[in-house]
Amino acid sequence: MDNLSDTLKKLKITAVDKTEDSLEGCLDCLLQALAQNNTETSEKIQASGILQLFASLLTPQSSCKAKVANIIAEVAKNEFMRIPCVDAGLISPLVQLLNSKDQEVLLQTGRALGNICYDSHSLQAQLINMGVIPTLVKLLGIHCQNAALTEMCLVAFGNLAELDAIKLQLVEAGLVECLLEIVQQKVDSDKEDDITELKTGSDLMVLLLLGDESMQKLFEGGKGSVFQRVLSWIPSNNHQLQLAGALAIANFARNDANCIHMVDNGIVEKLMDLLDRHVEDGNVTVQHAALSALRNLAIPVINKAKMLSAGVTEAVLKFLKSEMPPVQFKLLGTLRMLIDAQEAAEQLGKNVKLVERLVEWCEAKDHAGVMGESNRLLSALIRHSKSKDVIKTIVQSGGIKHLVTMATSEHVIMQNEALVALALIAALELGTAEKDLESAKLVQILHRLLADERSAPEIKYNSMVLICALMGSECLHKEVQDLAFLDVVSKLRSHENKSVAQQASLTEQRLTVES
Repeated sequence: MDNLSDTLKKLKITAVDKTEDSLEGCLDCLLQALAQNNTETSEKIQASGILQLFASLLTPQSSCKAKVANIIAEVAKNEFMRIPCVDAGLISPLVQLLNSKDQEVLLQTGRALGNICYDSHSLQAQLINMGVIPTLVKLLGIHCQNAALTEMCLVAFGNLAELDAIKLQLVEAGLVECLLEIVQQKVDSDKEDDITELKTGSDLMVLLLLGDESMQKLFEGGKGSVFQRVLSWIPSNNHQLQLAGALAIANFARNDANCIHMVDNGIVEKLMDLLDRHVEDGNVTVQHAALSALRNLAIPVINKAKMLSAGVTEAVLKFLKSEMPPVQFKLLGTLRMLIDAQEAAEQLGKNVKLVERLVEWCEAKDHAGVMGESNRLLSALIRHSKSKDVIKTIVQSGGIKHLVTMATSEHVIMQNEALVALALIAALELGTAEKDLESAKLVQILHRLLADERSAPEIKYNSMVLICALMGSECLHKEVQDLAFLDVVSKLRSHENKSVAQQASLTEQRLTVES
């Protein structure tokens, strides 16, 4: 390390009078020292004040600009060196060098800028203002045969695309066309580099679609060439492209108009074919992405019946045996979106295999998402079908206790869904369900919900409706009498919410008559 000090002294002199040979020698010594101990060497470089001289060695005429850029890239791996590089005025000459024709200069310059601006949104924004986006897009187009350069550009875009308004700028600069070109070239290759590029490129495409404006621009009312090309990825034999295609569709399906257009133009069949190819020992990420797309497409009311008649529920049910929580979660979400129609809810609610699996997943303590979705689907099957057969199936599969537990959820929307389902059970099949309702301690839970000041008005309202419905069961009626419900209910007659106050009067009359 002693000769490092000599090298730095020597470099200070040669950098000023630019004696080429000794300059190259000094730079080689620095690179060697950095390779041996980057942190310590970087500290010495900073202490020596040499950084300020580097700007003059980064001119287009300088013969050693690639080496200097390489040294900057190496020192900027250390966080403490990044601001000193900025203060030394290195960003502007580095950005100028992105116009070079020399691939080594481009690679080292890209690395240097990437490392200096790593993790700094303000510096990245500064680069964008200096116009690097069109420059990098151009580079990507020219040098797509150079794997290292391509990877460098793709990583840079990945970092820049994290900034909000930039996705649209990247799209407008023509990045998407470059990415599609890369995908086209690499899709059939089994070389490690090409597989990496294909993945980085197609992932970046999906990332650009996360911005609403950039997504809409590329959709172009479903006529866009980009949208059409992405559609062609779904039936491909390449897992990475199938995945990117399905994720892209899920991103395009973020508003009703897009969803309706895609369903009318046959996207559902493409996604179902894709799922079919992944039923047995399938690729979990592809399953998850395709189910995400179907779930989003099922949100607009007008799409539900079309998707049901296309056979989506049957396609989705093939994944009931999946042991992968992310797949289970999306499967449940897709079914829940589809069963607003009474006959669909009835058909699914009588499917014993499905209901048993739901009851099993209602106990998936490790996976709150799966547990919540299973409960919500059980409740939705009852609420939308209003069918005695569905209720009987759920009672026989042991689902009642889960609906009762759901009534105590911390989410008001879930509590409400549970109470409405329980009221339908009490109205339609009280005799079948009363034993389970009793052992799940429903009456005690309702008492607690009514007595709790924090319960939302709709929870209080639906709890009272349910109490009235339970009076038809002898054992539950007795529990209601034992718990002095009258006290809690009569207090609610003066509730500020009109519906709650009215329901409290009705419930009080009912309790008084029945006592």
